[in-house]
Formats: sequence, structure tokens, C-alpha cells
Amino acid sequence: MSTASVSSRPGAVLADLLPASRVRDVALVVGGAALMGIAAQIAVKVPGLIVPITGQTFAALLIGAALGPARSFLSMTLYTLVGMAGVPWFAHGSSGAGGATFGYVLGMLLASTVVGALARRGADRSVPRTAATMVLGSALVYAVGVPYLAVATGMSFGAAVAGGMTPFLIGDAVKAALAMGLLPTTWKLLDRG
Repeated sequence: MSTASVSSRPGAVLADLLPASRVRDVALVVGGAALMGIAAQIAVKVPGLIVPITGQTFAALLIGAALGPARSFLSMTLYTLVGMAGVPWFAHGSSGAGGATFGYVLGMLLASTVVGALARRGADRSVPRTAATMVLGSALVYAVGVPYLAVATGMSFGAAVAGGMTPFLIGDAVKAALAMGLLPTTWKLLDRG
């Protein structure tokens, strides 16, 4: 089957362009978890903020779009469980559950799965749909992460929004712009092949 016919097929995500096998799926799931671990180490601690700036959200949303809902769910679950078990691959080399920012990890698991489901429906094929998908994915990360941050630290919800969401919105816009260029362009290049 040619790449062009696969990429044009409704319901395909980028990972579906690779020859189908269990080995492929396992490699994609493990590779997605490893990518999350690497993206978490791209972290900048901002004075006064509990939540660091990382590459995780961007990686989680790309994993969702590229792998689809099932593989991205498994990949993010693997990342989460291995980090909870003690592998130091959460932000700044941390691990374990229950930290103030663990809710963002859970939010990324949810967001990646939803973005994957939307990508299966073609939401990564055009700039406007990709933009909407990335905004929704980021909102899901915050919908879980911010309340968790408030509960874990005892701060008010308003303080959690101010410290755990507002400072990151510009960065999220940049990440969404990168995805808006990357994903639809990749599909267009593959459709020409």
C-alpha cells in the first residue's frame, strides 16, 4: 500500500503509515513514553512558580496526533506508571505520584488521548483544525493540572490559575503554532508522495 493511499484514508494517523505489526505498536508506545521523558528534562524553573516550563505539553499533544488514541493512551500511561515507580523522568528528574505538578501529567495523559481521537477524525490535516485541537488539548491539561495543583498545595483556585496556567499561555500559543505548521504540512508532503 502506498503512503499516499494510507494518508488519504479516513481514520489514519501518522503512525499508521508505518507497516502494521505488534512490534511497530510496542515500539511506538515505548518511543512515545521515552519522548515524554526527554521532553520533561527540557525544563526551566521560573522563580516564584511551582510549575516549570517544559516541553512535555508539546510532546504529549504531538504523541496524541501521531499515534492516535489507543497508542497515545498506552504511551502516556507507560510514562506515568514508570515515573510513579521511581524512574526520574518527570520534570527536573523527579518521580513519584502526589507531587504538586502530578496533575499536569494526568492531564497530559487525557489530552494526548483526546487529541489522538480527534486526529483519527482528521483534526491534524488543516491549520484551523490543528489549532483548535491543540487549544483543546492544552485546555484539558490545565483542566486537570490546575485543580490538582490547588488541592496539593492548599492554594486557592485563583492562585493556582495565576501560578499554574497564566504564565504558560504564551508558550502554549507558540507550541500550537509549531503544531499548526508541522502536522498539516507533514500530511500534505505525504499526500504528494
